[in-house]
Amino acid sequence: MNDMTTNLATYSVVLTYSAMAVYVIAFISFALDMAKRAGEVTTAAGGGAAAPAERTVATVQGGTVVLEKVDSTAGRPGGGGTKFERVGMAMTILALVLHVGATVLRGIAADRVPWGNMFEFSLTGTALITLIFLLVQFWQNLKFLGVFITGLTIILLGIATVNYWVPVVPLQPALQSYWLVIHVFVAIAGTGFFALGAGLAVAQLVQTHRQGRPASGRLRFMETLPDADRLEVLTYRVLLVGFVLWTFTLIAGAIWAERAWGRYWGWDTKEVWTFIIWVVYAGYIHARATRGWRGARSSWLALIGFAAVMFNFSVVNVFFKGLHSYSGL
Repeated sequence: MNDMTTNLATYSVVLTYSAMAVYVIAFISFALDMAKRAGEVTTAAGGGAAAPAERTVATVQGGTVVLEKVDSTAGRPGGGGTKFERVGMAMTILALVLHVGATVLRGIAADRVPWGNMFEFSLTGTALITLIFLLVQFWQNLKFLGVFITGLTIILLGIATVNYWVPVVPLQPALQSYWLVIHVFVAIAGTGFFALGAGLAVAQLVQTHRQGRPASGRLRFMETLPDADRLEVLTYRVLLVGFVLWTFTLIAGAIWAERAWGRYWGWDTKEVWTFIIWVVYAGYIHARATRGWRGARSSWLALIGFAAVMFNFSVVNVFFKGLHSYSGL
C-alpha cells in the first residue's frame, strides 16, 4: 500500500469521524424538535398557544365532494417545522456530504467500489440510508423520523469504525466481478428502505398505543404526527419498495453465485438469511394484502423483518463461517 493510498484512507477516516460529530448535532436537534412539539401541544391543550394549524381540503370521491380537515404540519410535504427541525435537516445534509466524501475517498484509495468488507459496507450503507431519508421528503414529509435515522446512523458508524475498520486491501477473486456493484448496491438500497419502514412501524405502534388510551401528558409530540392508520399505510408503501429491491438482491446473488461457484444456491449461511429476510417481508405484504392484517400486528411483523436484517448484518457476517466469510472483517 503506497503513501497516497494510506493518506486517502486516513482522510476517509477523518471525514467519517467528522460526519459522526455532525450527525450527533442533527440527532440532538431532532430530539429538541420533538420536545418543542410536545411543549406546544401541552400549551395548546391548556388554552395557551394555538393548536397545530388545520386546513380543509376538498376531494372528489365517487362523484361526491368530501371535505376533510388536514393538519398542515404533520407528515405532509411542505408542512411547517420548528427551527430545531430545520437545523436537524441542515446538519443531516452537511453530515451526509462529509459521509459521502469519506466513502468516495475510501473507494479511490481502494481503486474499486467501497463495499468489499464490513467497514466499507457499513460506511456505504449508512450513507445510503441517510440519502434515502432525505430524498423521500420530496414524496412525504417524514422529518419526524430524523431522530431515528440519525441515531441509527451514529450507532452503526460507531460500531463500524471501532470494530470493523481494516486497511485497504485488494478484493478476493470471488468479489472481482461487476455483480459486486449490482448485488451489494441494491441490497444496501433495500436495507435503507427497510430502516425507514422500521422507524415508521415504531411510530405507528406508539401512536396506536396512545390512541387506545385516555389522553395523557406523555409523548404529546405524537399529536403532531399522522395518525396510526396513516403511519401504517406509509410503512407498507416504504417496505414494498424495499421488498422489490431485496427480491432483486436475492436473484442477483443467485446469478453471481452461479458465475463464482458454479451453482445458484448452496445453503450458505448468508444465502439462507437473505432468503429468511425475503420470506418475512413477503409474509408481511401477503398478510396485509390478503389476510387483512392492519395496525399493530403488521407493524410488529415489519419490525421482525428489520431485526432479521440487523441480525444478518451484525451476527451472520461476523460470527458465521461460509462462502461469504470474505465479506466480513
